[in-house]
Amino acid sequence: MKYLAGFDAGSSSVKGTLIDADSGRVVVSCTSPQTELRMDAPHPGWAEQNPQTWWKHFCRVSRTLIKRVNPKDVESIGISYQMHGLVLIDKKGKPLRPAIIWCDGRTQEISDKAAQELGSKFLNRALNYPGNFTASKIAWVKQNEPAIYKQAYKAILPGDYLAAKLTGEICTTPSGLSEGILWDFREQGLLEPLLKHYGIRRELLADVRPTFSVQGEVTAAAARQTGFSRGTPIAYRAGDQPNNALALGVRAPGEVAATAGTSGVVYAVTNTEALDRQSRVNVFVHVNHQPGRRNRYGVLACINGTGSLYRWLRDVLAGDYEKMNAAAEKVPPGADGLVIIPYGNGPERTQSGRNTGMSVHYADLNRHGKEHLTRAAQEGIVFALKQGTDVMSEMGVSISKVRAGRANMFLSDLFTRIFASTIGVKVELMDTDGSQGAARGAGIGSGKYAKPADAFVGLKPVKTVSPDRTLKKAYEELYPRWIATLQKTF
Repeated sequence: MKYLAGFDAGSSSVKGTLIDADSGRVVVSCTSPQTELRMDAPHPGWAEQNPQTWWKHFCRVSRTLIKRVNPKDVESIGISYQMHGLVLIDKKGKPLRPAIIWCDGRTQEISDKAAQELGSKFLNRALNYPGNFTASKIAWVKQNEPAIYKQAYKAILPGDYLAAKLTGEICTTPSGLSEGILWDFREQGLLEPLLKHYGIRRELLADVRPTFSVQGEVTAAAARQTGFSRGTPIAYRAGDQPNNALALGVRAPGEVAATAGTSGVVYAVTNTEALDRQSRVNVFVHVNHQPGRRNRYGVLACINGTGSLYRWLRDVLAGDYEKMNAAAEKVPPGADGLVIIPYGNGPERTQSGRNTGMSVHYADLNRHGKEHLTRAAQEGIVFALKQGTDVMSEMGVSISKVRAGRANMFLSDLFTRIFASTIGVKVELMDTDGSQGAARGAGIGSGKYAKPADAFVGLKPVKTVSPDRTLKKAYEELYPRWIATLQKTF
């Protein structure tokens, strides 16, 4: 039996999975650590992690996986990772400072100034303003930590760092560059106008290789640390949201991948260079993009305060998720007038980079209890995601089908019904995750499969939830009230 290994290295943990390369069946999965990784915040709005911590847990996971099989039977490895981060390394591959991760908000002033000075013509090439993405993080280090910037050999993404630890080769992908707002959609290469504006030296960026390709092989040193055989190819890497779409089999225009973990995301695939001139949603190169032959872009609406809000409520209410979901079921749509704005986990792109904080509105101390808070939280999260899909509609991006992993908030039947009824599209729940997607991607990149569709053998919906007519009507009336409440918070 031959296997494919996939890793999903997030800001909370590293998960790894081995799948049977022929059947797609999961052989073994594990996660490290069992509790969430710490995010450091030396100053308000900052979010940092030590890249070496990711590698430590990557190795723990890989050694656990490899105990179940002969290492020589692992045909290739794929990596999914937390998007938009910045890892600065020296020539030996050692990080020069903690990684600045996805939810860090320190670059707001720098990116706002850049957006103003670059003007609207910039959007025709970048399809996004610089925002709190990797390019702006490099500019922040250049401006505030010049000694570190001067020492830096390469500025890479979290997944690039892990791949470099495995192979000794430093490279990235078109999809990776696009998530850092470093990709020129017109020229299909590096975004020179932004590099020039920020004064970022071109050689600081890694070489570019195809998303699905052999991007290096496990070195002898990495083999000792991970348990994999020396020479095992790394054949795929992608940011967590494009990879999540791949894991769900979302590859064609009109198809959408939804997630509701720490953050909530609606990721729609399109074949056109869609553009929101307010940059409330972002456009990236999808993993199966083929310039000039088959254009594929991912339009992403992200809400930082999703599972993080629900976890916060769980801790404050001293409850557990199953009881919270059951209590919310007993409350009618609209939570008897209670409204929650579900932010509070950093700057929100759909709100033009503002951090409004989480807020509760119209609370009646004689009527509202725990169950109302949990119902209003679920509704607020879905309404925030709908605001993103509304922007997509304005851009001409269609939504014909939504797929989501049966995990996190989508474990709640109520949340799934609210989502399907509010967005107005049936939701297919799949029994898969990012690490399985990375393993399937590795099979595509290594040539294991004759065609990409073969990588999804055995992947079928475990449940389909259609819009509920009663809920749909209720939320059509309630959504405008939520929008009006949101506007009052600014």
